[in-house]
Amino acid sequence: MWVFLAFVSAFFLGFYDIAKKKSLNGNAVLTVLFCNTIFGALIFSPFVIISTASPQIVEGTIFNASLIAGYGEGTAATPLQAHLMVILKTFIVLGSWIMGYFALKHLPITIAGPVNAIRPVLVLIGAVLIFSERLNLIQWLGVGISLLSLFLLSLSGRKEGIDFRTNKWVFILFGAVIMGAVSGLYDKFIMKMLPPLFVQSRFNIYQVVVMGSILLIMNRHTSVKFEWRWWIPLISIFISIADFAYFYSLSFDDALIAVISMIRRGSVIVSFAAGALLFREKNLKAKAMDLGLILLGLGLLCWGSLQG
Repeated sequence: MWVFLAFVSAFFLGFYDIAKKKSLNGNAVLTVLFCNTIFGALIFSPFVIISTASPQIVEGTIFNASLIAGYGEGTAATPLQAHLMVILKTFIVLGSWIMGYFALKHLPITIAGPVNAIRPVLVLIGAVLIFSERLNLIQWLGVGISLLSLFLLSLSGRKEGIDFRTNKWVFILFGAVIMGAVSGLYDKFIMKMLPPLFVQSRFNIYQVVVMGSILLIMNRHTSVKFEWRWWIPLISIFISIADFAYFYSLSFDDALIAVISMIRRGSVIVSFAAGALLFREKNLKAKAMDLGLILLGLGLLCWGSLQG
């Protein structure tokens, strides 16, 4: 079941990237992101209200957005601890999103998507360093192919004037990928103690407060005007569905964060197709070969993880 949910998450993540690119081109990044947090909070607020006012309606279902007594492994988190853990997640994810949004605005989606697809490699390395996991030969082969594909992608980028060694948006994108990998590892930790919808609903509400504060401070230093587009609410809808499936998949005891992360990066197929059909981006043949290598590397990582 958790594997199916990971594929659902990947599908909607692809459309999430398309909606972001459509919303960000020539637009005010922080304002778009703030709108995204507002719509996300509106989507999940009803679950919080129902779970608080009439808990019997959602009791025993996946739509329960309250803390559940006895949920998870080991010592249950207190309400204060639970909210602090979600607040920390909020800062981690917003850090990744802010960098990722700025990078996507200035880079082709056929470059940003494949680079983002490298995130599971970092998650796997993090699992080795933090959780003392060990990689088998198949996994190491997958890591090697993924890194090779990233190098080849940098060569493809040069044909469009994007030098991975000097382009600041590429560095910012890598920062977003690293923060995203940290978020993935942290998710596996907190999902052992907190119900999925509690995390997702409170996270969406807290981000409005944090992002609103950032917007008030940073808007004084930007001259880019905000333009409303109907793609903006679609960002929140797609990411909400993708994250709901993701958090629910992590709640299964036998779920493997490394495998889930790899499956989710399959979203790059959807966003890459959009780069060709919607955005008419260039040098697609070479990028497609690089993407094929990335997917091969991720497939080997997935296979090696299942073998382990």
